[in-house]
Amino acid sequence: MNFDFTQNHFALFGLPAQFALDQRSIDSNYRSLLATYHPDRFASENDAVRRMSLQIATQVNEAYQTLKSPIARGRYLLKLAGVDTEEESNTAMPIDFLMNQMEWREAIGDAKATQNIESLENIGRELAAETSALEQHLASLLDETHDLSAATVAVRKLRFMEKLEQEIGDAIETLLF
Repeated sequence: MNFDFTQNHFALFGLPAQFALDQRSIDSNYRSLLATYHPDRFASENDAVRRMSLQIATQVNEAYQTLKSPIARGRYLLKLAGVDTEEESNTAMPIDFLMNQMEWREAIGDAKATQNIESLENIGRELAAETSALEQHLASLLDETHDLSAATVAVRKLRFMEKLEQEIGDAIETLLF
């Protein structure tokens, strides 16, 4: 069984190393790789071959999780370029973005306090539209202008927005059940 464990996730999936990718291609290539390397296909082989197929399947799954998530894909592209997004240690953000964050958190808090699911859903839709626009901007920064510094900020912004989306989802779930 030949497999290059040193290849990056994009090479493994036969995709260009860029942010803008078609989700169907990612999914299709994932299914194809799993069909080839899934450990169940090698159940009757010797221990070494079974271990190898498990390691390959693990790498395929890790690559899939990274490529299918816009935040993870952006972070990974930056990592390949030698850039650490420092999401855990660097929370510096532009002031207008921080103000928007405060407004969203306040609106979420108000909607939770009044148990207004419709308001939470509206905030969620607004946030989803903002997230989509930011993902398109990140695609431009990574694939066209190669502005790695601005792309790093965009990934950190997306991480903040992901947390807000989770907070909205948790609030709705709490109110429904």
